Amino acid sequence: MKGIILHGGHGTRLRPLTHTGPKQLLPIANKPMSQYCVESIKNVGIDEIAIIIGGIGADKVKEYYGTGEDFGVKFTYISQDYPKGIAHAIQLCEDFVDNKKFLVFLGDNIIQKNIEQIGKKFEYSDADASILLCEVDNPSRFGIADVKDGQILKIMEKPKEPPTNLAVTGIYFLTPKIFEIIKRVKPSWRNELEITDALQMLLEEGNKITYDIITDYWKDTGTPEDIINANKEILKNMKSSNKGKKEENVSINGNVIIGSGTIIKKNCQIIGPVIIGNNCILEENASIGPNASIGNNTKIAKSHIADSIIMENCEIMTDIKIKNSIISANSKIFQAENEEKILLLGEGTNIKI
Repeated sequence: MKGIILHGGHGTRLRPLTHTGPKQLLPIANKPMSQYCVESIKNVGIDEIAIIIGGIGADKVKEYYGTGEDFGVKFTYISQDYPKGIAHAIQLCEDFVDNKKFLVFLGDNIIQKNIEQIGKKFEYSDADASILLCEVDNPSRFGIADVKDGQILKIMEKPKEPPTNLAVTGIYFLTPKIFEIIKRVKPSWRNELEITDALQMLLEEGNKITYDIITDYWKDTGTPEDIINANKEILKNMKSSNKGKKEENVSINGNVIIGSGTIIKKNCQIIGPVIIGNNCILEENASIGPNASIGNNTKIAKSHIADSIIMENCEIMTDIKIKNSIISANSKIFQAENEEKILLLGEGTNIKI
């Protein structure tokens, strides 16, 4: 099998975080969210992956992932000039797939489940497609599968009155048969070729679509709240390690990962789960956690940071409480007041509060 990661789109719901790059490169637990997709695909045994790029920051994707050698896979980059839908992006990969079965991941999907066995089951099955479903609280936001007695009856995109709460996740096992179907799909009301329409047509024409239900964590990270929630869930399952240095009277509790070259100065408090990157400095009396990610080369003084993501190369020299916030790379925050702030800052921001 081969793999495909959709890495395009404009990420409008995440602005200003996505003004300078694609949302799939935004870090969760100090790692781009799309890297979790790479790891999931690799776990299935796939080492040839196409990355669909387009829009702002396409070059940043190539710069980060390169040839794939550093990740143990081989990447091929395919450009989508305009976001014309998931089905359109998949259609661009017909030559890359080369008549093999393949696995598609939307680059902003985060799962905790290892799908190796699901992949093997599909590879040796006679199914024409297989989809992963997950129960959700707000099914009208998603593509939905109507399922009865182990069979998929219908697949629909964001129905006003969903027949079930089984969302179609952005993870699809497909065969080359889907390419012929997509050629006949008509654009939706938003002028995109919807993968749900292609799957429904595949179903209506008598083809076999199987499914598995994810009972572990799954999240499509379309909003800042989704990203903060995913960060929390990923941190919960990481193993503690300390490659940095700490001074006297430092309190570290719970699951905490500290990178090399990082210095934790006296009277700091870290409450896990927390990850702190390489070459960071926590000045005296800083408080980090729970559920916080601190990127590489970041300096923090006085602050209390919880339930937040601080990207790399930041300076936060304030005594305010930062909570439920995402702060982009190269940001600087000074002269804070002693009250809680919620911040969503674009890259390179400098503010005084």
